Amino acid sequence: MKKTLTLIAAATLSALSFASWADTLTVGASNTPHAEILEQAKPILAKQGIDLEIKPFQDYILPNTALAGHDIDANYFQHIPYLNSVLKDHAGDKDYDFVSAGAIHIEPIGIYSKKYKSLKDLPEGGKIIMRDAVSEEGRILSIFEKEGVIKLKPGIDKVTARISDIVENPKKLQFTPNVEASLLPQMYNNNEGDAVVINANYAIDAGLDPVHDTIAVESGENNPYANIITVHRGDEKKKDIVALVNVLHSKEIQDWIRTKYKGAVIPVNN
Repeated sequence: MKKTLTLIAAATLSALSFASWADTLTVGASNTPHAEILEQAKPILAKQGIDLEIKPFQDYILPNTALAGHDIDANYFQHIPYLNSVLKDHAGDKDYDFVSAGAIHIEPIGIYSKKYKSLKDLPEGGKIIMRDAVSEEGRILSIFEKEGVIKLKPGIDKVTARISDIVENPKKLQFTPNVEASLLPQMYNNNEGDAVVINANYAIDAGLDPVHDTIAVESGENNPYANIITVHRGDEKKKDIVALVNVLHSKEIQDWIRTKYKGAVIPVNN
């Protein structure tokens, strides 16, 4: 009995010792693939004395709200164009002085349809259901333009393009950017609209394959929509944040991403 108590006491002291030695880093993330990727980084960071706590979020609003309120140390769910739109909405608010600590992966956005096999098959007046985010409009419209279905204003920056920048739309397609992102997979499953644009993280979470289930998908090359680690300005230089980004850029994690998601999520290293 005495030996058992000694072992328990030793284990308790060991746990307390680790707790006092390890730094806790709290990162908010979308469930898929961000939190899954962070789970792979967790044991690697633990060896460096960093206790990674992952806080999952189901939407695209609360992770930045939590970061602004210092409830988390960083978030991992958004790309630079979306972050820029958030910063514009909160211009002058010092709590929203966010920067990127590093780009980690790209999730090529896809277009899904239960009725048609390609964008060129869409009917006249076809309804395209989209996420309610200005930062996504140019991204989505670029796919339609690449497929030869519409044309945007010559010379326009595709990242900032809007639906109003369409100059040729022979099929008179109706683009409706008014749906919260998490609801898009359900609208696709309900066979609503003629095509539904779904972000890869929500598609994967709903059991869809962003590579094989789409009728069109954006290219991962020269893609400005890499998902980033977002922090308060100045925190990108902190030891724990630098360590997190370095681990996520490591060959071990990047190989895991390639194997796990088979092209639906593409690692980057910058």
